[in-house]
Amino acid sequence: MSSDTVSAVDRPPPMARVWTRERVLGHVLMAIWIALGAGIVLFLVQSWKPDLIYRYAPAYLSGLRVTITLVLLSIVLGAVLSVPIALGRMSKNPLFAWPAYAYVYFFRGTPLLAQTFLVYYGLGTFRPELQAVGLWTFFREAWYCAVLAFTLNTAAYQAEILRGAIQSVPRGQWEGAASLGLHKWLTFRKIILPQAFIVALRPYGNEIILMIKGSAIVAIITVYDLMGETRRAFSRTFDFQTYIWAAVIYLALVETLRNAVEWIEKRLTRHLKR
Repeated sequence: MSSDTVSAVDRPPPMARVWTRERVLGHVLMAIWIALGAGIVLFLVQSWKPDLIYRYAPAYLSGLRVTITLVLLSIVLGAVLSVPIALGRMSKNPLFAWPAYAYVYFFRGTPLLAQTFLVYYGLGTFRPELQAVGLWTFFREAWYCAVLAFTLNTAAYQAEILRGAIQSVPRGQWEGAASLGLHKWLTFRKIILPQAFIVALRPYGNEIILMIKGSAIVAIITVYDLMGETRRAFSRTFDFQTYIWAAVIYLALVETLRNAVEWIEKRLTRHLKR
């Protein structure tokens, strides 16, 4: 009898599934989450109020536009600001390295809510000085203060993402380009940066998702984003369903962004799978 035709008797018995404490706990937690999700769906079905949706749907859409605008502006402006900060972090000159390190250390080590309060309420105490230099028209508006605080915060995170992505590119790429006589700036723009972008894509996506979820705090300083409109709807109806619909909208927005990042990553790395 050949080795390819082994009888069922000679085959080893299948491994028995061991139900460890961690495995049981995992199944219990999964069952709880499934029951919770089913309960929320059942609650929405039973308490469905078309008049509530039709009445506040325009307000939700308006708040959603404010949220998206705030996040996009902050991400774009933060990306521009993150470049010199990342270069400063990688610099060997302490005149550039230490200020960049202090900036990143402060804005990554303190809550975004505290930073927003410092910009909106803290700088508001310097009204005479700001009026003297013509900046009070900017800092008296909650919207501009929110954009500034979010930009400063995300710039610190994006600088670290960019720095880590650039440093992840092997040193041999620089040396190979130098051996071909390429200028350092051309090497950085054409060789290093495209590779670093692939590495940084998912962290950038996570940063945008965190900004979307963190944007809800601007409702505290009277910016009527999605959460601000939700709070206003709840104050008029005292219906908890208003917050559930806000959570559903946030979830749909985050899930759309996550799938978009995955699609872009597959498109950019399709040549690596061949």
